[in-house]
Amino acid sequence: MSSISVWATLNKEASEVIKTEPLLASYVYACVLNHPNFEASLSFILSNKIADNVMPAMAIRELFENAYKRCPDVINNAKHDLRAVFERDPAIDSMLTILLNLKGYLAIQSHRLAHCLWDDNRKELAMFIQSRNSEVFGVDIHPASRIGKGVMFDHATGIVVGETAVIGDNVSIMQQVTLGGTGNETGDRHPKICSGVLVGAGAIILGNVKVGRGAKVGAGSVVLTDVAPHTTVAGVPSKVVGKPNCDNPAHSMQQNDFADCFGKD
Repeated sequence: MSSISVWATLNKEASEVIKTEPLLASYVYACVLNHPNFEASLSFILSNKIADNVMPAMAIRELFENAYKRCPDVINNAKHDLRAVFERDPAIDSMLTILLNLKGYLAIQSHRLAHCLWDDNRKELAMFIQSRNSEVFGVDIHPASRIGKGVMFDHATGIVVGETAVIGDNVSIMQQVTLGGTGNETGDRHPKICSGVLVGAGAIILGNVKVGRGAKVGAGSVVLTDVAPHTTVAGVPSKVVGKPNCDNPAHSMQQNDFADCFGKD
């Protein structure tokens, strides 16, 4: 989706909300309608969410705006994430709801700032943003971890992503998922989640293992070894139980192992 259509859609939805729910008018104006573009709106929302008594919103907003200039993919990826949630979540009927209210989406965007700071060797500041991200949204993502575009954290509460974890493009991860290490080892020690993967609620994936493209990890599973592409695993420890019925289970959001893959598309 182009930047014009995302921003135009958000403005249209915001204008409709202030007509149908006047109590939200000042909030919607402050978050969306008072801003010239998507990135200004996003930086305003995130900075006010994660500010505290020590770090004011104005200072955090400046960090976001500088990150958008230094790391231009941050905004492009944020738009892809927005579209991903809108297409995959049957409970969502507007992009505005995602931008204003969905903590999984907001947590990923806060992480993108922390990751940009980490890459710029501003590690203490990156860790501060990570800490606030965890406190506010209930999502703990190490700033060094890498997250692609079109990623959806559904519900998001309790998601943990370790330092050397990598999440590819177009991945969907449910609540209470851990991408962790197996102990106190150092080096490359966290999971690599390839494109198109669906990780079910409560799944635990430990160690430097690879979950192949288009795979599905069943809810509550414990994964300790590599998962082949286009394979469904489930259980404790996980075992192969079949294959997803489509190439991109992340789009289907079907957590039952053998359901047909379908979505809004």
